[in-house]
Amino acid sequence: MKRKFSMMVISFFMFSIMSTQVFAKEKNDVQLVDNVRSAILIERDTGTVLYEKNMQEKLPPASMTKIMTMLLIMEAIDEGKLKMDEKIRTSEYAASMGGSQIFLEPGEEMTTEQMLKGIAIASGNDASVAMAERIAGSEEAFVDMMNKKVKELGLKNTKFQNATGLPAKDQYSTAYDMAMMAKELLKYDKITKFTGTYEGYLRENTDRKFWLVNTNKLVRFYPGVDGLKTGFTNEAKYCLTATAEKNGMRVIAVVFGAPTSKERNAQITKLLDYAFSQYETHPMYKRKHVMGKAKVSKGSMKTVEAVTSEPISILTKKGENMKSVKKEIVINKNIKAPVKVGDEIGSIKLIKDGKVLVESPLVANKNVEKATWWQLFKRSFGIFTKSGS
Repeated sequence: MKRKFSMMVISFFMFSIMSTQVFAKEKNDVQLVDNVRSAILIERDTGTVLYEKNMQEKLPPASMTKIMTMLLIMEAIDEGKLKMDEKIRTSEYAASMGGSQIFLEPGEEMTTEQMLKGIAIASGNDASVAMAERIAGSEEAFVDMMNKKVKELGLKNTKFQNATGLPAKDQYSTAYDMAMMAKELLKYDKITKFTGTYEGYLRENTDRKFWLVNTNKLVRFYPGVDGLKTGFTNEAKYCLTATAEKNGMRVIAVVFGAPTSKERNAQITKLLDYAFSQYETHPMYKRKHVMGKAKVSKGSMKTVEAVTSEPISILTKKGENMKSVKKEIVINKNIKAPVKVGDEIGSIKLIKDGKVLVESPLVANKNVEKATWWQLFKRSFGIFTKSGS
């Protein structure tokens, strides 16, 4: 069942880009950004590409790598495998990371929430590795998880070698792939609590009080920006995956290879200004909105609710009429226990004038274990007594 969900996610991403090439081509006739290696602008809910420049060029992602690191952390929390208040112990290896760090010491413990603050705000390499080791047992095993998730999302031009983005041979991504990873991360509303914080503290009640300042200055200087992740190495130059929300529309803008941080921010600003001046979204459903129930064969529960796997919206040019949109919901049949949270059990389509505008998976909102023999016996006995009355 998981494999089926992965294929649905892949097809949805492919549909998003195929159905929106008109938008991208229209603006690519004009030079919107310059002085960067590659760039992309998408609307988050639909994945629509609004603008792109060399979006499939493989380039070093630097600390934008941590978008995938944060995604796997948020997934673990969502699945109940990790808790925000759980204390995470720092290994000697994690504490030895160079570059951006929150100066964890070997044996030091911080909660998941504190580690996330260190990663999202200060780009802490040490915090990233500590979390990787907690989730997968080692950074190497965590990198395997990162690359497995890349394939699950249907992304073909990304390969990770570490959880931090520190320079490594044969580590690369693209503007398009990074935007899609950001799109997936933003399913988890709580992440912007961290990525959208401009400054904060760690170890507040100790003599090692540590001040965090967001490496993404647009969080402070561009209204609506609340993430996601900067990046810089000598090879990658200045990179940024940014997201902003205004009037109910959330967009993601990515640039690789700007010569300075000032230029990086200027190019992202151009992309955001363009999105908010030219387009609008029409929100339809929030993530985890209940769309129906699916019957489960031989499960501990007879049914499970089918919910949206992500926010669902329709994107238009400003002022375009969006009346007469119809929805088509399909709930899978012959679903057998066990069912896990997030398993794909149906789909939803939004259709206008015979054209599919959005197609997205519906997923199970609860775990349904196999029924015990006693549960099955009681059900059979109940059916027998009802039929005999």
